[in-house]
Amino acid sequence: MTSLTDRKNAAISRGVGMTTQIYADRAENSEIWDKEGNRYIDFAAGIAVVNTGHRHPRVIEAVKKQLDRFTHTCHQVVPYENYVELAERLNAILPGDFAKKTIFVTTGAEAVENAVKIARAATGRQAVVAFGGGFHGRTFMGMALTGKVVPYKVGFGAMPADVFHVPFPVELQGVSADQSLAALKRLFAADVDPNRVAAIIIEPVQGEGGFYPVPTSFIKAIRDICDQHGILLIADEVQTGFARTGKLFAMEHHGVAADLVTMAKGLGGGFPIAAVTGRAEVMDAPGPGGLGGTYAGNPIGVAAAHAVLDIIEDEKLCERAEQLGGRLKQRLAAIAEQVPEIVDIRGPGFMNAVEFNDVKTNLPSADFANRVRLMALEKGLILLTCGVHGNVIRFLAPITIQDNIFAEAMDILEASILEARA
Repeated sequence: MTSLTDRKNAAISRGVGMTTQIYADRAENSEIWDKEGNRYIDFAAGIAVVNTGHRHPRVIEAVKKQLDRFTHTCHQVVPYENYVELAERLNAILPGDFAKKTIFVTTGAEAVENAVKIARAATGRQAVVAFGGGFHGRTFMGMALTGKVVPYKVGFGAMPADVFHVPFPVELQGVSADQSLAALKRLFAADVDPNRVAAIIIEPVQGEGGFYPVPTSFIKAIRDICDQHGILLIADEVQTGFARTGKLFAMEHHGVAADLVTMAKGLGGGFPIAAVTGRAEVMDAPGPGGLGGTYAGNPIGVAAAHAVLDIIEDEKLCERAEQLGGRLKQRLAAIAEQVPEIVDIRGPGFMNAVEFNDVKTNLPSADFANRVRLMALEKGLILLTCGVHGNVIRFLAPITIQDNIFAEAMDILEASILEARA
């Protein structure tokens, strides 16, 4: 009998990479069962999508109600009220003491693409500045903005022009906030006139890049530079949004408001929806028909998003994220006393990471991180790696994870890290 893996290899492009060979059969909150009946604790959450857990009853109920009414009309053809209401809710809760407007699309990459379109339309400028190690999607503009070549840019030819990168401030990698700001100033002096720059895009916590939080002093300095030169600040909150960092949006940790914010992942609780919210006058820069998409703001995703926002508030998931992240980092700190390979433990709320170096060379060790991941998988815990060097394990369990299952996961994590040293 042909295995599912063999069928996948025969039918699906190898460009669609897979972290595991687990084929999901069902899932509930923080657990997944595969086709063979094996049970796993999910510390990936579909890459920060099901912050509210797999199949949260209130999300499923909202979706079922919408299914009984209509599934698609295309908002640009026959609009619907729940789209308007969700835009109103995002406009009200997003940081920034100014009038806001919103558009809905389907994916995080689409949100980023549209944020750049809006910024260019609003400023009449073309250039965009992004950061090394950042990830902004797999479309051509998303790839251009992404600060990592392998695997995202290899073999895909020339990237869109007028995209520039500066180093992201990571003290562990020898780049201070002052050095990063100095690099931005050199960029403006040597490569692109700041008066040609439409936007600077930044993740408040880098995702694929290694879960490095932006320093508050740095993001405030970037805000000042944007204001000085008439540049729009885009906060990419696709992975950081919706309670993951202990705040509804990660920018709230810094008291800085972006001009445009991209959202996706956790907004839909497992259903595809993404958004761009920003200053009303900026959002209104493109003409009618310049923004949108056939599935943009699909009513099923919109219904799910309404439920997600209700769940976050009613179940106090921002506070829960802080509690879980604190427990995780405390446990990792205790493990680190026995594991010199651990060089850093970080992350706000429940968006946490542990970084490993080789003890002999003190260089990043992707091999050690991958051994931990594979050993944990054998024991029933799904983990993800990340980082420019692949030496970081990131933790993205549903914020709704039950205490007993969280404790079980911590025991598996500790055993896997200790065994990886053997």
